[in-house]
Amino acid sequence: MKENEVHATPGTGPVTAVLNQCRRGFVMMAGLCVVLELLSLAPIVYMWNSFDRVMSSRSVVTLLSLTVLIVGVYMFWSAMEWTRSRLMVRLSLRIDWELAADVFDAAFRRQAHRRAVNVEQAMGDLLVLRQFLSGNGVLTVISAPFALLFIAVGATFHPILAAYSLGTALAMLIVALANRQMTSSTLQASNTAKHESTRMAAGLLRNSESTRALGMMPALRQRWHGQHREFVALQVQASDAAGSGAGVSSFMQHTFQSVGMAVGIFLAIEGLITGGMVMAATMLISKSVQPLQNLISQWPTIVAARQAYDRLNALLVDDVRPADAMALPAPVGHLLVDKASGAPNGAERDVVQAISFELAAGQALAIVGPSAAGKTSLSKLLVGAWQPTEGSVRLDGVEISQWNADELGPLMGYVPQEIAFFEGTVAENIARLGTVDADAVVQAARSVDLHDTILQWPQGYETVLGDDGFALSGGQRQRLAIARALYGNPRYVVMDEPNANLDEVGEQALIEAMRHMRTQGTTVIVTTHRPRLIGVVDLMLVLKSGRQVGFGSPKDLFEAVKRVQPVPTDASAKAPVQTDNRSAA
Repeated sequence: MKENEVHATPGTGPVTAVLNQCRRGFVMMAGLCVVLELLSLAPIVYMWNSFDRVMSSRSVVTLLSLTVLIVGVYMFWSAMEWTRSRLMVRLSLRIDWELAADVFDAAFRRQAHRRAVNVEQAMGDLLVLRQFLSGNGVLTVISAPFALLFIAVGATFHPILAAYSLGTALAMLIVALANRQMTSSTLQASNTAKHESTRMAAGLLRNSESTRALGMMPALRQRWHGQHREFVALQVQASDAAGSGAGVSSFMQHTFQSVGMAVGIFLAIEGLITGGMVMAATMLISKSVQPLQNLISQWPTIVAARQAYDRLNALLVDDVRPADAMALPAPVGHLLVDKASGAPNGAERDVVQAISFELAAGQALAIVGPSAAGKTSLSKLLVGAWQPTEGSVRLDGVEISQWNADELGPLMGYVPQEIAFFEGTVAENIARLGTVDADAVVQAARSVDLHDTILQWPQGYETVLGDDGFALSGGQRQRLAIARALYGNPRYVVMDEPNANLDEVGEQALIEAMRHMRTQGTTVIVTTHRPRLIGVVDLMLVLKSGRQVGFGSPKDLFEAVKRVQPVPTDASAKAPVQTDNRSAA
């Protein structure tokens, strides 16, 4: 019923909370990483002993024993890697299960409230985070500190080897930090530009037919290509910087490995270490450098995951979600609008101001007025799409914008001015993508005389709609939208220009549907320019420049207009206005 905003303290957030819930899983994964890094020393120990013990003793039994032992270690190693891989996949799925619905809802609510949001980026960020946690990115971060372990093992051979390994590791770390400094900001800007370019292309292509008919393709292409060029330029800059860092690190890795072997051979010549230690030390130097080399190569992935984490946290923290509340009974349809004003988010002033009227359950109201009078804006206030900036809109005594939309939506009907259908069949769209009640779907279609027309479509009620689905005429779209609004016999229906594209047959079907709804006790509100719908309503509200200039029965308002007698608006009227208390349009 009420809405509350989630606030986060520094270092916390919804994504952080989910990760904390998976702490045990991450600890187990880190433990497996420790075991696997220790097991990676097995080949080094095998080589060392093979050179120093087997070759000097020429013992086949020792060689066979060492080989059987190392094969067993490799089998255990593979089992641990398989276990870690399965654990990582399940951790990433757990995070996706916990966050996917919340991210979708947050992006939806932000879009519905006309606030800046890139839906494609939000869902892509969730994928980036999940792939990072199930791939090499997170393993690279966990494995990086093990460079110190390999340096410590080298110290058991000779301090010079440890010092050399430490020097190479520090050099690689410096390269990694420099690479981060050069690429982080550019990568972030590149990712943002990429998502913006994709969003712009999707938006432009959505209206491809009118774009082509109006010859707007060159202008739109130029707009998109400008954004695309910005993304490509930033990507090239980031790739150049990352490539430079990778090139330097590759040179250092090969050089340090060969120089490390030379250092080991020198120590062997001096009699300070054995020949087997030379081979083992060479591998240890490579192992001490490899984690940092992996860190450099995975750095773009790490940066992208961190940015996705921050954006998801910011999106969910900023989300205003309905609080848990006791479910209310289905609305009866009593509507009270008290000095309600409203505007879309970001607007500097209200587009509808101080609207007041009351409807009893089962009454029908027509909202009329010239273009830009505020009819559509008032409709959005009446269905809770906008929150009143002042005053209130109450359905059965409850502020409608604060009613749980998931609870109220199925019990309410709404026909917007801009009609859109979703990917799915005709039946699914009429049923609002919920469980299809065949009888209710047919009843809704019959209520606007659309049943026979639907049966003539390619697959009848199974005809697929959506961006790439069956093309409907303007009148068919409007009648189908009305059928969707009437599905389930709602007790409160708001229709914005429902007859704008209807022919005479369709308009007559709408009139009959409105009459039927009134007999069923449904509260009906329509905005209209046409006089035919006014004949089937109880009350009429006249708007001009966003203000209420008349409210009462259509008959009394028309008589007042004929007499050209300005009379103050009766804001508290609950029934048709009498001739001695008229409101002038």
